[in-house]
Amino acid sequence: MRFEVTILGNGSASPAPGRHQTAHILNVREQFFMVDCGEGMRARLVRAGVSPLKIGAIFISHIHGDHVYGLMPLVASLGLSGKQTPLKIFGPAELRKLIDFFQHDFGNPVLFDIEFTPVDTTRSQLVYENRSMEVFSVPLRHRTPTTGYVFREKPDTQGHKSRSYAFLSDTLPSPKAARIVSELVPEGVDLMYHESTFADADRRLARETGHSTALQAAKIAGAARARKLLIGHFSSRYKDPSALEAEARTAFAETYVAGEFETFSVPLAKAVSVSPEKD
Repeated sequence: MRFEVTILGNGSASPAPGRHQTAHILNVREQFFMVDCGEGMRARLVRAGVSPLKIGAIFISHIHGDHVYGLMPLVASLGLSGKQTPLKIFGPAELRKLIDFFQHDFGNPVLFDIEFTPVDTTRSQLVYENRSMEVFSVPLRHRTPTTGYVFREKPDTQGHKSRSYAFLSDTLPSPKAARIVSELVPEGVDLMYHESTFADADRRLARETGHSTALQAAKIAGAARARKLLIGHFSSRYKDPSALEAEARTAFAETYVAGEFETFSVPLAKAVSVSPEKD
């Protein structure tokens, strides 16, 4: 049973050759969830081999264009594809205005329901739950209200370990976010994505723009007790993100560039049982 993240874009707001804006697809046991939705994601989903009609919910971190401009075109194309079941969208309260404009003032409304749930960006809370997983919000520190998300499997009846994925979008380095992730997943989150817009030599610019450096992301991953770190949202000034990967690995060895169309999987494994000690 799969638990895997596919990267559709690892660039930041400024265009760069071969880089696209932020969007991840999480597959949990053939349930598909999108996290952020930069421009052009309908076509990139098709290229990744994921039918947009399979997406059950979309989670938006904040209302900056490079994280949300692909949302309404994707919703429109779902309507053209004959979607009939409701689409769940989660994100900051301000996102409702964009959804309402699209539904009521921009062309013909789609025929399926859009169920929008506003997320309080000031606190961590359970925002979504079904029989096999839970999704929690994580407050972040950016120039506009922003939330991260932690996706966590529920324990199954076969004794498997619960798998988990943390998505920390645009943010200044936040020890509070690291603490929340570690509390939500005390055994250590399997995959953590943390934006790494800049190299540490440009940490002043990162601070001014509300972003993190690769080294700062690595330190947050360590504080959160993550098992593997994915870095992305790279500034267009860096032609080769492998240098950012190398920088992060000086503080967190299990760091990997979130390469576009790469898939990062967490295998199914049995939970380790600890036998009581005998006298």
